[in-house]
Amino acid sequence: MSWVLANLDVIAGYTGAHLVQALPPILLAFVLSLPLAKLATTRGWLRTGVTTTSGLMYAIPSLPLFVLLPGLVGTGVRSPANIIIALTLYGLALMVPTAADGFRSVSRDVLGSATAQGYAPAARFLAVELPLAGPVLLGGVRVVAVSTISLVTVGGVLGVPSLGMLFVDGVRRGIVAEVAAGVVVTAALALLIDLLLVLLGRVLMPWTRGPEGRRA
Repeated sequence: MSWVLANLDVIAGYTGAHLVQALPPILLAFVLSLPLAKLATTRGWLRTGVTTTSGLMYAIPSLPLFVLLPGLVGTGVRSPANIIIALTLYGLALMVPTAADGFRSVSRDVLGSATAQGYAPAARFLAVELPLAGPVLLGGVRVVAVSTISLVTVGGVLGVPSLGMLFVDGVRRGIVAEVAAGVVVTAALALLIDLLLVLLGRVLMPWTRGPEGRRA
C-alpha cells in the first residue's frame, strides 16, 4: 500500500496513457463495424467471409501482431498508433459478427412497414433498424471495451506506456504492490467503462428500461 501511495502520480500517468490507447479502438471498432455488418447482412455471400475472417483475426496472438504491424503500416513498434491500429482490428473481429447478428434480429416486417411509410433506405436505417439493433450492438461494444482495455496492457511488454508497465516493472524489480496495482487499476478501468456504456445505453435507448427491455 505504501508503494501505491508513494507512486500515485505514476499510476495516474499510466492510467491516462492507457485510456488514450483504449478509447479510440473501441470507438473505431463500433463505427467501422456498422457498414461491414450491414454488408454482411444484406449480401449473403459476404456473411461466411466476414465470420471466418473475424475468427481468424482474433486467433492471432496480440504480441506478434504488435511486432509485425509496423512493417505493414509504417508505425513504430513502440508507437501508441501501432497499439491503436492493432486493437481496432481486434475490436472489429469481435464487433462485426455481433453487429451483423443485431441487424439480422430486426424484424423484416418492421422494416417493410417503415418502407411503406415512406422511409428512404438511409432514414430507415438510422431511425428504425439501428435503434432496434441497439441492445445487441451495446452488448458487443461492452465486450469490445473490456477486451480492449485488457489488451492495452500487452503494449507494456514492448515499452509502450500504459498500465501494463506496472506489471513489467513490478515483475522486473520484484515489487508485488506494483503488479497488484496494475491488475486492480486495469480491472477497475474496465468496470468503469462498462458501467458508463450501460448508462449511455439507458439514456440513448430508454425503452430498454421497462419490464420488456429488462427481460430482453
